[in-house]
Amino acid sequence: MASSLSRMLATVLEWVVIVLMVMLTVVVIVAVLFRLSGNSLSWYDEIAAIQLSWITYYGAALAALKRRHIGFDSVLLTIPMPARMVFVALAELIVIGFFVILAVTGWEVLQVLEGDRLVSLTWVPVQLTQSVIPIGATLFVLCELLSLPAYWTLIAAGKSVEQTEIEGEVEFELHKAGRR
Repeated sequence: MASSLSRMLATVLEWVVIVLMVMLTVVVIVAVLFRLSGNSLSWYDEIAAIQLSWITYYGAALAALKRRHIGFDSVLLTIPMPARMVFVALAELIVIGFFVILAVTGWEVLQVLEGDRLVSLTWVPVQLTQSVIPIGATLFVLCELLSLPAYWTLIAAGKSVEQTEIEGEVEFELHKAGRR
């Protein structure tokens, strides 16, 4: 169940990030073309900054799901068992706690921003643009929880995420070389 949910969420987040990156690219290209023609777009800077923050938040959730965010597996692996697992639990509690606080605070900020509009595009509510904070933080917590069981097992076995990936790549390349 968690594995299929993880795969589905990974696919959704990958597509969200891809679409956001394509949209940002289009906005930048359009803005450059307008500037070259002598007509700057008044909304470009504000919208590009918002798009970049959305890519950051949703990309961070995807990184959490794949355990590609900043981690210290090599440090954890130097700690003897069972203390290692205590530190893993403590680290997870700190990270998840931070993002829970961020989600709650982000929601409170949205309430304060009610009625505010963007400066350059006055028809766009600021609440929409800043909704990425509580949504992204909540997604990060969900992704962290979904990826925790596999991560827990790896660390308990004395392996890092990177080590497992490297072993998989080596095995793939050896298999590929043997087929030729």
